[in-house]
Amino acid sequence: MKLRWLIVLFVSIAIGILAQKDELTEIPQEKVMTHKYTNRLAQEKSPYLLQHAHNPVDWYAWGPEAFEKAKTEDKPIFLSIGYSTCHWCHVMERESFENEDIARVLNENFVSIKVDREERPDVDQIYMNAVQGMTGSGGWPLSAFLTHELEPFWGGTYFPPESRWGRPGFKDILLEISKFWKTDRQKLTEAGKEVGAALQSRSRTSAGMKTLSEETLRRAFAAFRDLYDPQYGGFGGAPKFPRSETISLLFRIYRRTGEKQALAMGMHTLDRMARGGMYDHLGGGFSRYSTDERWLVPHFEKMLYDNALLARAYLEAFQIDGNPMWEGVARETLDYVLRDMTAPEGGFYSAEDADSEGEEGKFYVWTEGELKPLLSGEQFQAVKEHFQVTPQGNFEGHTILSFKEGTPWASRYSEPLKSAIKTLFDVREKRIHPYKDDKVIASWNGLMIGSLAFAAQILDDERYLKAARKAAAFVTSRMWDGKTLKRRYRDGDVRFDGSLDDYTFLASGLLDLYETDFDPKWFSAAMALQKRADELFWDDKDGGYFFTAAGDPTLIARSKEIYDGAVPSGNSIAALNLLKLYDYTLDDAFSKKAEFVQKAFSEFVSSHPQASPALLMAVDYATDDSKEIVVAGRSSDGKRKALIASIHHLFLPNKVLAANDPAQPASGVPLAEGKTEVNGEAAVYLCQGHACRKPVTKLDDVLPDLKASKTYKIY
Repeated sequence: MKLRWLIVLFVSIAIGILAQKDELTEIPQEKVMTHKYTNRLAQEKSPYLLQHAHNPVDWYAWGPEAFEKAKTEDKPIFLSIGYSTCHWCHVMERESFENEDIARVLNENFVSIKVDREERPDVDQIYMNAVQGMTGSGGWPLSAFLTHELEPFWGGTYFPPESRWGRPGFKDILLEISKFWKTDRQKLTEAGKEVGAALQSRSRTSAGMKTLSEETLRRAFAAFRDLYDPQYGGFGGAPKFPRSETISLLFRIYRRTGEKQALAMGMHTLDRMARGGMYDHLGGGFSRYSTDERWLVPHFEKMLYDNALLARAYLEAFQIDGNPMWEGVARETLDYVLRDMTAPEGGFYSAEDADSEGEEGKFYVWTEGELKPLLSGEQFQAVKEHFQVTPQGNFEGHTILSFKEGTPWASRYSEPLKSAIKTLFDVREKRIHPYKDDKVIASWNGLMIGSLAFAAQILDDERYLKAARKAAAFVTSRMWDGKTLKRRYRDGDVRFDGSLDDYTFLASGLLDLYETDFDPKWFSAAMALQKRADELFWDDKDGGYFFTAAGDPTLIARSKEIYDGAVPSGNSIAALNLLKLYDYTLDDAFSKKAEFVQKAFSEFVSSHPQASPALLMAVDYATDDSKEIVVAGRSSDGKRKALIASIHHLFLPNKVLAANDPAQPASGVPLAEGKTEVNGEAAVYLCQGHACRKPVTKLDDVLPDLKASKTYKIY
């Protein structure tokens, strides 16, 4: 991309923005129900699109109707991308999209398209990459201006309605771009083509580079150590994001190197996040991120994927040191999901909003005056002391409950604080709740299925297994037909072909579920999903997986992602899936692809190891002496159950676990075939490098070898 030329264009549009007064005709009022306006979005299922169905803006959904209108009327496209629980999306709607004056400008000069980024990550990814390339930053709401060929020539994120504080106003931007379109369109078209070419180049990978090794893990540790905040935990400054994959990778580095600082960075970060206001101390679960370095003031929206990933990180910490704090936080987080984020059919909802009653965080905050009459004197003193309640508050005159530093976590579960927490939760339940986005996303459900199954393994809690099974049954029966996985379910409607993330995340979750209840149907479905992902997304030439399948003419680029952002990249999870499937099946096709994924992205990951911790977990797996474990015995046998439970409780991230029941010998899992009880007793088969040792009936006989790993030095 000719960045300098594009920057000049970007700046020239911004400089040319003037507070012009145009004579525009009124939009006729539509007589629909009680709404003054109703547009095409009223026919959609997306909660985000439906939120905009009564704007005066003449919105279209992404599709041929909008594209054809733009060509027929010779107008540029204004593309607005967001999601239903996005605070600044709400702000821009109130300020601009509900503004009739701005709506007139849009309707006369543009064809306006709304996209729910959670339904269409394929569209969002293209234009987010474009805006980041043009401006150096991105976020939601995403605002982009496109040619008729759907190539972006200008963009940004949130814009205020009028120019202020040196920031161009949205109305002025619209007028200036409209003027450019009419008087100097060639520049815009050329800019769009340059951006389009740059987007296409993102698909190029570094095939032929060497496989990543422990050296990359060492560099990752050094990078995380440099980013680490020793006072408050976390990596980098404000705003602070959870970075669950970073914590999980640090635990793996500690396991193989004995480097205590790797363990300490992960544990300290988990501790500080749980004590801060980002954690919901009354109802469980985490907000999206902290706006400050102390984890005190969150961006209050709660996302399914964050809570799935964080629950897993806390469970891994519990496996490592048995600290009941980690168990408590994991349980409360998963219980929040079961209580508030689970559909009757079994799938998991997507998110809860940051706002309620038009105010960010209103549902979650308190004043001292509100708290005192609700609690007994002893309860109030406990809440005031432990949660740092003050008359002035810590957030706009209110208090975000955050646990006092240095106070033992166990005190949360002692009287009178425990009873006070229950009282406040019950009172809060009567408040107006934040908006819940009730669509079911395949990839995010895959993450939560995996975390619930993992919790069932470690915590021996049947509720979590039951929820994981029900969600898995729902997604595999309603959203997957054995050939095509659909991304979104809502209100009986299944729509949008899945991306790489949908296939790989769901496959990963089903593998976790198989390792929990050993039902071979989960293993078969996981393998089918991964193989179908290979067919749809694999790049035979350069290696790695494209984010989208080929053949959609409305997508101007196919990119490959390896950066782990809010969720890990599909390539990272695919690499782990492939390694595990190889260990289960000995099918070389899986191992070769896993190695090719690493090679394809080795140049980027070697230079930026901190950007891809999930892929580095696959590197850790591939460079370790991974274990293949089979427990043979009847599923009803208490000894078999005890052996499996003992294995589950160990922190063994680089292993696969299968079970074989002599009463049901056709397991469908190659690793388990032929492995039977020993003299009528449940037995453990430990294999390493696909060479299996003599079976034993006591886990202690193989425990040292089970725990052993291929070590390396961190320095």
